[in-house]
Amino acid sequence: MSTLKRDKWSRQYGDWFRSVLIDAGIMDYRYPIKGCGVWMPYGFKVRKNVFEILRDLLDSTGHDETLFPLLIPETSLAKEAAHVGSFEEECFWVTRGGLTPLKVKYALRPTSETVIAPMLKLWIRSHADLPIKLYQIVSMFRYETKATRPLIRMREVASFKEAHTSHATPEDAEAQVKEAVKIYKKFFNEVGVPYCISRRPDWDKFAGAVYTLSFDMICPDGRTLQIGTVHNLGQNFSKAFDITYETEKGTQEQIWQTCYGISGRAIAAVLSIHGDDHGVVLPPNVAPIQVVVIPIPYKKKEKQINKTCEGIVATLKKAGLRVELDQRTDMRPGPKFYYWELRGIPIRIEVGPKDVENKEATVVRRDTLEKQTCKLNELGAAVQNLIEKMTQDMQQKAWQWMKVRTHRVDSLEEARQLVKKRAGIVEVLWCNRTECGHKLEEAVEARVLGVPVDIEEKVKGKCVVCERKAEHVVRAAIAY
Repeated sequence: MSTLKRDKWSRQYGDWFRSVLIDAGIMDYRYPIKGCGVWMPYGFKVRKNVFEILRDLLDSTGHDETLFPLLIPETSLAKEAAHVGSFEEECFWVTRGGLTPLKVKYALRPTSETVIAPMLKLWIRSHADLPIKLYQIVSMFRYETKATRPLIRMREVASFKEAHTSHATPEDAEAQVKEAVKIYKKFFNEVGVPYCISRRPDWDKFAGAVYTLSFDMICPDGRTLQIGTVHNLGQNFSKAFDITYETEKGTQEQIWQTCYGISGRAIAAVLSIHGDDHGVVLPPNVAPIQVVVIPIPYKKKEKQINKTCEGIVATLKKAGLRVELDQRTDMRPGPKFYYWELRGIPIRIEVGPKDVENKEATVVRRDTLEKQTCKLNELGAAVQNLIEKMTQDMQQKAWQWMKVRTHRVDSLEEARQLVKKRAGIVEVLWCNRTECGHKLEEAVEARVLGVPVDIEEKVKGKCVVCERKAEHVVRAAIAY
């Protein structure tokens, strides 16, 4: 594996991330409204590939894509008290149409439970209409008062996948939560992002939910980033909006609901966990260009070199790979290498005069920058094998990163010291009392992420706060 130093990537992660987004052509964050950014053409292709993986997973499990309005009347938002109480200060409000003040002001969608609920009331009549599994990929808006960060904390979240499901029984809703977790695990595994899954404490669950499960990753600077959430909504919204269905026995019952979301943070996670000081490192399945072919010019050999490169491109495209031939004449090979490394292209193929003579090419993998030579007649299979190997290696490396930064400790002081060092996630024993949860957050100056649901173990010991008998392991970290 490479011995490449990653000091800027890890020690100056914030600066690295902001600069690499613009320099690699992912997102330009200099739009004149704080917390809004522009997806650039290359970044939009990355976004498209990432969300196509998610679309395929949702479509294959019976979800239907849809599109609901952006505007939510205040009267709808106010029907679920806990929900509106949570989002009221974060909403952007439309108060005027042209020059005319609106009788009812509209919120720009902070999330869509209250815009979907009135339509479900119209669509659902009997048990035969259930289950309903809908999703949309849209922009949502929240007036963040904290420091905004591109992709991580924005006022316009321009890539928000939210799924909303309706069921006849609480058992069906609970089964849907399990399916959602399974879908998200497959998704993050496919893009090589490691995660832990925790049940959020009641004081930090989604407003209006019975409970919330969250997927969290560890960023290069040791902070955690929530990259996905799954919520069991119970009947909270169906009661608020009176959404009922006729049972097989002819009685009226309120529906049970779930919702689950993934935002542009998923893309931030992909860029962050695989990056290095050279820039982005993209998993091959989401890279807009999987292979770039670069001629190494030499006097009087340009035609032969270019012809060989064109043949390589044709061969690789025939094999189903996304390939780019860089024949720019105003840039030398060195700057070209830097240009494509910055953008995270998985495989680089270099062809010089000696390569032409030997009927071979130099192949470089982006994640390790290791080079190897390969015969031209074996290049197609070799590149395919290298892409598979690179995908596996990137996944293993990312999970190892997560593993060594998750710490089980026995005392508040140990937890506090690790959090102070930005060492990642700390796990301690907890009695499950809210009071001790808040004291834990105060003592270690971190956020309680929740109780692990991705590991099973018998808990033996005492709560690190009150020394009562522990009921759970609980995770804490400095979080974005």
